[in-house]
Amino acid sequence: MPRFAANLSQMFQEVPFLERFGHAATAGFKAVEFLFPYEHEAAAIRAELDAHGLDLALYNTPPGNWDAGERGAAAVPGLDVRFEQDIERALTYAAVLKPRNIHVMAGIAQGPEARSDYVARLARAAAITPDQGLVIEPINHRDMPGYHLQTTEAARAVIAEVAAPNLRLQLDLYHAQIMEGDLTRRIEALAPLIAHVQVAGVPLRHEPDAGELNFHALMETLDQVGYTGWVGCEYRPAGRTEDGLGWFSRYR
Repeated sequence: MPRFAANLSQMFQEVPFLERFGHAATAGFKAVEFLFPYEHEAAAIRAELDAHGLDLALYNTPPGNWDAGERGAAAVPGLDVRFEQDIERALTYAAVLKPRNIHVMAGIAQGPEARSDYVARLARAAAITPDQGLVIEPINHRDMPGYHLQTTEAARAVIAEVAAPNLRLQLDLYHAQIMEGDLTRRIEALAPLIAHVQVAGVPLRHEPDAGELNFHALMETLDQVGYTGWVGCEYRPAGRTEDGLGWFSRYR
């Protein structure tokens, strides 16, 4: 049966960030994920994880200036120093938070130079921290125009070229449906590469059982291919978070 991690950057926004851990545990979640930890002390987040018996599934490398449109540096030409600093910062937090995976954000960049830089920097990051799980995530061009990595096929090629055992795929079914579809067969084909899964309803990114996806069937497919990692609930609740957790009742 799939194991779900509440995304605390999206869910339980009715309360401040550090209070969301307790709300997630009360709702029945055994793990959490979030976009970024960097506005808070690592020790404060660790205390909340420990207090509520929660695993930490995932967070992202620093994005840069989010309000200015930056979305990471791994594939952006000319940002070698910035990328090294981002990895160092993410790993400093990881030493305390112990995440299962860190998503290395590619950034807004296209072209052969961006691809070459992306592969080289991912290889360096994987070599620096061989015991830390790293993932890359294809993101759809509608929500994040110009993002370097947009399809699972592109991600598969990058992972093969880097050829590091600790670099794998973060499969967000919301993004994959928008860009490629055919999700059942895609899960089956990509299963050996998948280290983390995320879900949301398509097209509005609300609760995962709302919209065009057969959410529960896809969760059965994950079981069938032997996926045992966390499924991150990176969706925007249509209303109060707890009021939209009907989909979760069969998985508690």
